[in-house]
Amino acid sequence: MTKKIEKGNITLKNKARKNYTMNRATHPVYNRIAIVFDFDETLIPDDSFQVLLADFGIDPKIFKHEKTEPLTEKGWDKYLAKAYRLIQASQQREKGKRLTKQKIAEVGKKLRLLAGVPEMFDRLRDCVAKEDTSIEIEFYLITGGFVEIAQNTSIAHHFKKMWGCAFSYNEAGEIDFIKTQMTHTEKTRYLFYISKGIDSDINKDLIYNYRDLPVNKLRIPLNQVIYVGDGTSDIPCFSVLNEHHGIAIGIHKEDSHAKEWEHREKIAASQRIVNIAPANYSENSELMRSLSLSVERICKQIKLRQLSQGE
Repeated sequence: MTKKIEKGNITLKNKARKNYTMNRATHPVYNRIAIVFDFDETLIPDDSFQVLLADFGIDPKIFKHEKTEPLTEKGWDKYLAKAYRLIQASQQREKGKRLTKQKIAEVGKKLRLLAGVPEMFDRLRDCVAKEDTSIEIEFYLITGGFVEIAQNTSIAHHFKKMWGCAFSYNEAGEIDFIKTQMTHTEKTRYLFYISKGIDSDINKDLIYNYRDLPVNKLRIPLNQVIYVGDGTSDIPCFSVLNEHHGIAIGIHKEDSHAKEWEHREKIAASQRIVNIAPANYSENSELMRSLSLSVERICKQIKLRQLSQGE
């Protein structure tokens, strides 16, 4: 990496860090914003695993009561229990009727989206462009559900990266094992992936995730990250963003009350969020206004720091 010094400023000449500049007397400038979404009941109104079960001819309530709960009562992780029982159910069927990668993709393509979700991405891009065309916005998804479902929705192309639980498939394309899982606390690891610019899922790269990096090595600082989630599985991410001065937004179903959400999750001071809004992304909805204001705030923060650099 080469450096060019002009009038006390240090400009980092690195293609991978082109959106970073630093003055020794001021905060560094990163011209990039990340918005991270949960998936189930955050971008879609349903639990995608339950939709998958129903599509496969399994009653979700019976599956939970008779299949997964007996395992979790014995100490099984709930994600592993769900995957294990579904794989069992698939393998007990005749060939041609088992759960395959193709059938999971078909479920993703049929999923309903919450109101306003398809238009939300371009609205937020426009929001950033109105503030400053030099600022980039990126979208990410971190789900505790099976990411293959989300990857086959009509909105998948908007996301730079999507992470979640995933199946392994045999030569016939049938599910035969769980490849990755995504626990509540596991989600926070991927916030650091985004911040540090680690795109790979390969295990050899995991050792770099928690290493301290100098400020000029960050891709997106966590105070320029917005996280949107619906509840318990997102609380660790809320805590991380609070610690690093990012923005956390909670959502609740339109037919429930925000205070009920807060009471149910027993939100601690370190897990507070800037707003809890109904799950509706329509143009003038409270949630869309919350997102737009959050984006505008970060844009203004970036512009202030640009000013300090004489940009």
